[in-house]
Amino acid sequence: MLVREVMSSPAITVRRTDPVRQAIREMHGHDITAAPVVDDAGRLVGVVSELDLLRGEFEPDPRASLRPVDPSAEPPPRRVMEIMTREVVTVTETTDVTAAIDLMVGKRIKSLPVVRGERVVGMVSRRDLMAMLARSDERLRQDVIAALREHYPFGPSWDVAVHDGVAQLSGPPHQHADHIADVLARTVPGIVRVRHLR
Repeated sequence: MLVREVMSSPAITVRRTDPVRQAIREMHGHDITAAPVVDDAGRLVGVVSELDLLRGEFEPDPRASLRPVDPSAEPPPRRVMEIMTREVVTVTETTDVTAAIDLMVGKRIKSLPVVRGERVVGMVSRRDLMAMLARSDERLRQDVIAALREHYPFGPSWDVAVHDGVAQLSGPPHQHADHIADVLARTVPGIVRVRHLR
């Protein structure tokens, strides 16, 4: 399964010159945990998370320290560019979902910008992947049947069952047709494996 099949698109982006409070409102309003940061030309220059924004908006309360407040201390960051992560891990629309999951686990990140060149075309998050896996088996079965009918209308017919995201196709054996059916079934978001029953 490819990232383009599960990503959220279009991506909600913020500009690097946006005030931190504006970015907070944007992300809270769209119920997202991270957003790509773009420059004035719309090119990806970073990513900002909820935690980055919280750190950027709050400064330590001087009452929490016994030391006197230093009046020359730097004020907390006020623009997204001052708090964003500049080293961004990205994927493309044709990245395999398993590779995206490996990146999330290995880098300990919750979401990845999806890029086409320097342009952000979407975001894929853990929540997107969980939503894909949460779809009912009956809904997945209907989508597999629809995909087979739409893309292979003159092929053989298969009986389709889905159990825990595993599509089970049964029908007369036909090596070439089975391969096509396998590929088509795997395009349905939420199908994790395909088995042919004889």
